[in-house]
Amino acid sequence: MESTRQAKIARLIQKELSEILRLQTAKTHGTIVSVSAVRVSPDLSIARAYLSIFPSAKAAEILENINRNAKTIRYELAQKVRFQLRKTPELTFHLDDSLDYIENIDNLLAK
Repeated sequence: MESTRQAKIARLIQKELSEILRLQTAKTHGTIVSVSAVRVSPDLSIARAYLSIFPSAKAAEILENINRNAKTIRYELAQKVRFQLRKTPELTFHLDDSLDYIENIDNLLAK
């Protein structure tokens, strides 16, 4: 069960991360990265960010690049939320493939 504090921090991190990633991916034309969900651990030390990447053909490459730059992204996030959070959680990024899963189910049902 997620506490109210965890939910508020998750929403704050999701909002700020999506802005950071939007600015970073503005340089790569034709690629869209959106933060679909953020889950924060009960002790607020780890945040899991689930990313939707379009086009999905480049998803693995972009996710690997984001994971390589996780410390830089965490630093930028800490600068944005320094007045709301005392300590910025460690970030882990995961691929949110729910849209691909839904599309696959739709294709199977159409057959």
